[in-house]
Amino acid sequence: MTDILVDQRDARFVLFDLLNVQALAEHSRFPQLDRESLEMLLEEAKRFSEQRLFPLNIAGDRTGAVYANGTVRATPGMRNAYGEFVQGGWLTMSEEADLGGQGLPEVVKFAAHELFLAANFPFMCFVNLTHDAAKLIELFGTDEQKSVYMTRMYRGDWTGTMCLTEPGAGSEVGALRTRARLADDGTYRIRGQKIYITNGEHDLTDNIVHLVLARIEGDPDGTRGLSLFIVPKCRVDADGSVGRRNDVHCTGIEHKMGLHASPTATLVFGEEDDCRGYLLGKPREGIRAMFHMMNQSRLEVGLFGLGVCSVSYRHALAYAKQRIQGQGIAGQHDRVAIVEHPDVRRNLMTMKAYTEGLRALLYYCAHAMDRVTIADDRAEAQRWQDIVDLLIPVAKALPTEKGVELASLGIQVHGGAGYTSACPLEQYMRDSKVACIFEGTTGIQAMDFALRKVHLKEGAVFRGFLTEMNDVIDRAATMAEWTPYVDQLRMTRDALLALRDELAEVPIHNRLRDQLLSATPLLEVAGDLIVAYFLLWSAVAADAKLAAMGGSQGCGKAGEFPPSSDEERLHLAGKTPVARFFIATMLPRADGKLAALKWNDVSACNIDVGSF
Repeated sequence: MTDILVDQRDARFVLFDLLNVQALAEHSRFPQLDRESLEMLLEEAKRFSEQRLFPLNIAGDRTGAVYANGTVRATPGMRNAYGEFVQGGWLTMSEEADLGGQGLPEVVKFAAHELFLAANFPFMCFVNLTHDAAKLIELFGTDEQKSVYMTRMYRGDWTGTMCLTEPGAGSEVGALRTRARLADDGTYRIRGQKIYITNGEHDLTDNIVHLVLARIEGDPDGTRGLSLFIVPKCRVDADGSVGRRNDVHCTGIEHKMGLHASPTATLVFGEEDDCRGYLLGKPREGIRAMFHMMNQSRLEVGLFGLGVCSVSYRHALAYAKQRIQGQGIAGQHDRVAIVEHPDVRRNLMTMKAYTEGLRALLYYCAHAMDRVTIADDRAEAQRWQDIVDLLIPVAKALPTEKGVELASLGIQVHGGAGYTSACPLEQYMRDSKVACIFEGTTGIQAMDFALRKVHLKEGAVFRGFLTEMNDVIDRAATMAEWTPYVDQLRMTRDALLALRDELAEVPIHNRLRDQLLSATPLLEVAGDLIVAYFLLWSAVAADAKLAAMGGSQGCGKAGEFPPSSDEERLHLAGKTPVARFFIATMLPRADGKLAALKWNDVSACNIDVGSF
């Protein structure tokens, strides 16, 4: 099977036919952009992912990172692969040329990252944390900090981490207790403990640059009193070389259900009161700096969820086509591949629909980020930024939850073979769960969505995005075959809008409770509606392209596409049944969740804790 990780036909369709990213070349920000170059780039990303990263992922799960005497040994091959990745220019795809980057749009970077993340998420943890830490130094650091740290991190010489979580202060960041004391030399002495630090210790590079949230002595409690510090594993000598070890030590790594090749460390800072840290940005603005990368980081984790969906679907589909078992429903006596069985087809259609709909959603979010960058005026930039802010909680939470679900469906298609370690989906199911936790759990994303994002500008952003669906809905509504599907989508959309208005009108003393109780199902409903919209948009766009290629119009009546060996035509022809399947099977379930939310039952809050 070709494209064992990501269906490149679909990735190209979303990029070039749905989002028309090649039009970004019309802006001076991306003058070298052309479709041929982008397709070559994605083909190279596919080659590196399938041939280099995917086998390394399977082997790394079995070997795992190894801790001994305060040090961590990375899985075999990880260091060389990281060097090849950096040398290929993948670490700084969207950075400017003077920083060693390629200056590509975010949407192109994320399309390549879907491949990399689908192939090897533990490896990409090194990549993404290093990039994001270096980006913060680029944005908030002094010229000296950029020269000493950022340059080497972008160059791949050193890696980076983000150190937030502490015992007793997980998602409640404001409760952390790590302290920073100003020393006579203008640096700070850091003292405290951080836990669950991804890649906090390893031998991949000669130095690790930790970005540490800490509270300067005398600063107020809570998040408003937090500052951000550069704390290198090893100090840097005046000539730029790696010097002696800083007072930061790894006391162990976690034993986890998955992600074995990515060490999750406990770090102790300042045990000898000699951990030197360097203030990044201004005092008491650490959270503001950290949150600068939050949308990007959450979208990356959402892309991993999408990658799991994609890998699970691609492998389940390949297995279903070659596994011969049972007779077909048409009455033939010969045994058939299980892809012919209706229940297997239902599972595969669910996997295909979510994978393709989520891909369109996530690429759209990245494209919106690019539109912020190239907007001609502040109002246009703000409009696109509002869309990004609205969609990010959905783009992070829904793909990661569906990653777990689709990995399970993929194993189900494989039957007993899927439950063995010989099937990659066994590992992917274990690895995928962490994405529901990274960068804010699904519950946190839901609270952000329900309490803040749907009410942005008094609900105008939410209402505006859902109303803009009318352009695609109206185009499909001109064709009679789409009438019941369009009616269903409109009904779910209008009910969701009405529920938002009802929640906003709840008496103030009950509003927070009710919004928190409804947060996760509200996000799930919005997510399924948005996926349905992107699938419908894809079907309309595919129909238009088929018409231009000399195919049939009408968004695909059953059986009207003749058998063809043309893979592109078959891919385009599949967009209509996938959209219809999703609208007909998933949106009625969303309606059921909306009906449950209208009950506004508060029993979960009223029950005595002792009764649980």
